[in-house]
Amino acid sequence: MKFAIISRGDQISNSLQMKMKNYLLDFDLVHDEQEPDIVISIGGDGTLLYAFHQYINRLDKTAFVGVHTGHLGFYADWMPSEIEKLVIEIAKTPFSVVEYPILETIVRHIDGGQEVCYLALNEATVKSSDGSLVIDVEVKGQKFETFRGDGLCISTPSGSTAYNKALGGAIIHPSIEALQVAEMASINNRVFRTIGSPLILPGHHTLMLKPKKETDLLITVDHKTFIHKDVKSIQCRVADQKIRFARFRPFPFWKRVRDSFIADHN
Repeated sequence: MKFAIISRGDQISNSLQMKMKNYLLDFDLVHDEQEPDIVISIGGDGTLLYAFHQYINRLDKTAFVGVHTGHLGFYADWMPSEIEKLVIEIAKTPFSVVEYPILETIVRHIDGGQEVCYLALNEATVKSSDGSLVIDVEVKGQKFETFRGDGLCISTPSGSTAYNKALGGAIIHPSIEALQVAEMASINNRVFRTIGSPLILPGHHTLMLKPKKETDLLITVDHKTFIHKDVKSIQCRVADQKIRFARFRPFPFWKRVRDSFIADHN
């Protein structure tokens, strides 16, 4: 089996990276950063997001596993003290694969130029570079509303605990194929109205965003930000691709939610 290891870059993570690499080589696994069967992320959720985008063209062939060297993460379930155990599991045990849905965002331009397609593990956000975002929101080809406000956040189920939660969105179990739309500071008065509530769309529904005025749009995809001019539409849907996680033991989602947001306060 071929493996790659991505470190957050701090001293502890780099040390664990070297230790795990040497252990796995001792078990006759092959270090291959180009075409790995398994990618080990050492750091936090941000490190795994980085790893996801590094191997975004190999999602059907590569599985991910995370070791967290900071706060408890939603994607990293192994502790630094457990790396010897993890190495043995990787080397000796056929792992099961858990697949989570991800988000596909397609940006189309007024001039009919090349479409730009992005995949997100957590979320994509849309903002205007110049004042409020004014954009038509269509669901399944039907106009739903004209949104006016700071922006919109479109998240995956596994990303529902990130920026989406800070915006008042629901936490969705990542086994559910869906996307969620949450508002950022919408403008609601006698003239302008939005739904004022997050929307959860099933996997077979497509969200289409169409700007009402010419402005540069700031589109973030996980940790990356892109500027798009002359945007005709932004299409969001559950992607055909999925992210694959290598599981060597149970990793209960609701326990992670409780440990991250509640457990320390009781």
